Amino acid sequence: MHPTTLTCPAPAKLNLFLHVVGRRPDGYHLLQTLFRFIDLNDTLHFTLRTDGVVRRVNALADVPEEQDLVVRASRLLQQETGCTQGVDIMLEKRIPMGGGLGGGSSDAATTLLALNKLWNLGLTRERLMQLGLTLGADVPVFVFGENAFAEGVGEQLQAFALPEAWYVVLFPPVHVPTAKIFTHPELTRNTNSITIRALPIGQSLSGVAWLGNDLQQVVCKMYPEVAQYLAQLGNFAPAMMTGSGACVFAEFASEAAAKQVLAQLPKEMRGVVAQGLQHHPLRDLV
Repeated sequence: MHPTTLTCPAPAKLNLFLHVVGRRPDGYHLLQTLFRFIDLNDTLHFTLRTDGVVRRVNALADVPEEQDLVVRASRLLQQETGCTQGVDIMLEKRIPMGGGLGGGSSDAATTLLALNKLWNLGLTRERLMQLGLTLGADVPVFVFGENAFAEGVGEQLQAFALPEAWYVVLFPPVHVPTAKIFTHPELTRNTNSITIRALPIGQSLSGVAWLGNDLQQVVCKMYPEVAQYLAQLGNFAPAMMTGSGACVFAEFASEAAAKQVLAQLPKEMRGVVAQGLQHHPLRDLV
């Protein structure tokens, strides 16, 4: 029997570094970054419908159903394949929105992977990655399924093995609009490109002086809260912002060490301890 329901995780990601190395003629920025999945995740529940209707069954603050990437991903698959089946989707959000943790992109990727299975479409991982890119630059890595060194706008991916690690991830109480950061006149756009061979293999990138987040300086200037959270976390370990912010993180060798640091931070600083994953939990679904 083919499944009629699926429950699937959508993990968050960290950018262990993020360099802006240029700009394309169409205005998109050329990036180099290292994506790491962590065990902070949203959960999506899919229930098969036979009438072709795609519906998100729960309300989400500030995300109208028509704009939700999970709904758009579902309809994109229908258009691409001519599939006449539908789906009810319930989305349990745990990943903060607008925090640079890739929650919306991860939800979209999980939707593509799950519906490819639920609707029995048989699309390849490569095709799902191509479709994902039309929804957002961070969607392909979640379909790819491996921690990855990324180039281009983030879609040129090479798997990269990372050591076991734990992270303290903090959620500053601000929502950083990505477009506003990328269009800021003070953004560094000419960091020297590196090759994957330049990265230390099998060891932590934390504190490697020439690896940073080029967006961090601009975000900290516009949102002092982010700078404050970085400074507090930086008292314990090298701290960095992920993506275009606002969330910040630091790496630790053990869960106990990470929990100890989180407990010492001011109570009003919301955050979690998360384990780095070796690969995406749905890697083998395709």
